[in-house]
Amino acid sequence: MAIKYSELELAINTMVTEFHKAADDAPTMSTTQFQTFVSKQMPLLAKTVESEEGLGQVLQQMGVESGQNICFENFWTLINQQALQTFNGAHKEKAIKCNCLLQ
Repeated sequence: MAIKYSELELAINTMVTEFHKAADDAPTMSTTQFQTFVSKQMPLLAKTVESEEGLGQVLQQMGVESGQNICFENFWTLINQQALQTFNGAHKEKAIKCNCLLQ
């Protein structure tokens, strides 16, 4: 019997798979690969990383040091930030009362 994965599990698998595909199956990706990845997979963020200044800010928020490649942990930091922004936007729009402690 085949395992049936939840939508959340499938989404996580997609993020991992797409990260490594963008990194040419390497454990890290260059900033150029990252910019291409974001432009294809995260169009709302793509405009931010088009400029060197915007890219630098995003990399800094992800914990990427100057000249360092982006690892999946750095990418996951970005996903966390994007999730928080989405949550905060939905929270305000729908007046949702939530006691979640998102960090």
